Amino acid sequence: MISVSGLTKSYGRLVAVQDVSFSVGAGEILGLLGPNGAGKTTIMKLMTGYLQPQTGSVELDGFLVAEHPLQIKQRIGYLPEHVPLYPELTVREYLGFIAAARGLERSDAARAVSSAAERCHIGDVLPRVIGSLSKGYQQRVGLAQAILHDPPILILDEPTTGLDPNQIQDIRTLIKQLGQEKTVILSSHIMQEIEALCDRVVILHRGQTVAAGTADEISRQLRGEDCFVITVVGSSRPQLEAALPRLSGYRSHRVLAAEPGTPGPESAEAGVPGPRDPDPGASGHLRIRILLDSPEQRYSGADIFDWAAAEQLRLSELQHQRLGMEEIFAAVTGDTPKGDTFDA
Repeated sequence: MISVSGLTKSYGRLVAVQDVSFSVGAGEILGLLGPNGAGKTTIMKLMTGYLQPQTGSVELDGFLVAEHPLQIKQRIGYLPEHVPLYPELTVREYLGFIAAARGLERSDAARAVSSAAERCHIGDVLPRVIGSLSKGYQQRVGLAQAILHDPPILILDEPTTGLDPNQIQDIRTLIKQLGQEKTVILSSHIMQEIEALCDRVVILHRGQTVAAGTADEISRQLRGEDCFVITVVGSSRPQLEAALPRLSGYRSHRVLAAEPGTPGPESAEAGVPGPRDPDPGASGHLRIRILLDSPEQRYSGADIFDWAAAEQLRLSELQHQRLGMEEIFAAVTGDTPKGDTFDA
């Protein structure tokens, strides 16, 4: 659906984007994440044809942006960070103007306005002047103009900037709904937003891609390992430790908790056993953290269940642990944002 290849864009001596490449499949939501000046907005402007790159190309729905600007504009809906609204117009007048600018016939325009208003939940404010609306409703109007012509691709730059918590949740829900039928690219300075909305993320730093993929994929690339936490019921620690080397990819483990009468939470990382209690053969509940080498292979809960079944171990808990988005960002950029957000 979308292919970005080798994009480079400079403003004089400042290189804003350098050799950035990524792809987005149909029906996918991709997030662009990065600190101030990372190049997110520039990339979006290059994707819409608003700017032209020095090198590289963007292909949307089979059309090169540089060669087919009209076809591209027909296929994308764009919501810039600062929504281009006319505060003196009513919502209906504004959306009607956008429909006319999009070349829709009058009968089609009326249907398009009604449909976009219904999907963005702004039907009750269609007669109202835009300047009298709250920031949340104005953002909804901006989304309505982006989907008015029913494009297959949406490009949303900071879609929840300046909204209160309730408005943010409303817009996120709307974007999630739109993502079920459209391809969406969005930028955000809120890490939790990227995690909540996006199927994949591209992390940018100083105009370059420093990581790309799902949070799980990036976490695994950074660690070179998969991490699982399991609770085993009715087995002794020696029985469990004898079975662990037969788990594909097994590197090490740590006992996190044990019932009275079973060994305590001392480390057995890297195969070095910790002190044992007087009754190491007792059965009970053992909660352990397992590390699996995974430079290429991805392990799943099914792999752990298959191993446990083969070893006749009963599991009452299985968690696949990964780095959080904030940890990932700090690891790939060498920077830790303050609080939950950072400038975009």
